[in-house]
Amino acid sequence: MRFINTNFIKSASARDGFIFDELPQIAIVGRSNVGKSSLINMLTNNKKMAKTSATPGRTRLVNYFKVNNEFYLVDLPGYGYNRASKSTSDSWDMVLNEYFTDNSQLKVVLLLLDSRMSATELDKKMLDYLADLEIPAIIILTKTDKITRSQLNDRVNKIASELRFNKIRIIPTSANKKIGVESIGDILENYINKK
Repeated sequence: MRFINTNFIKSASARDGFIFDELPQIAIVGRSNVGKSSLINMLTNNKKMAKTSATPGRTRLVNYFKVNNEFYLVDLPGYGYNRASKSTSDSWDMVLNEYFTDNSQLKVVLLLLDSRMSATELDKKMLDYLADLEIPAIIILTKTDKITRSQLNDRVNKIASELRFNKIRIIPTSANKKIGVESIGDILENYINKK
């Protein structure tokens, strides 16, 4: 599947602003500064689709992008930003919980991990949380152009072991080199078309 026509629709800060219509939703989640905006820009082939920032913790809203008039790509607030105040961190957690709970249109979550780093306790908790809600997840490894091929193979194996996750469901990507676009598109098509 190719992202032919993508439009930003809206941002929402709470459940009363979320979109609940007939279209499927694919959510993107991960630690702050893991590369969510860069991934969206790579998939949509538009460097200005999602705003990127050198400062972690900028995404504080749930951002909806409509793709090919077929589904929503939903950019969720990043978690784990150390400099965020406890009240800000708690509000992000609440937004994530409101989004994930009772969302029948959510088909799969793309959990982004930086390929250069180990999975954190927050990443593990996110996977466990999604499993408890019976929401499928795919792990997207970002920034793979920063490491060698052998390092990447080691990282995939280590992350699969650390998270007890099937490595077939771990997709290496690089926004700089456009790596992973087709693999992600193929996986998303399966979920979008699944009844």
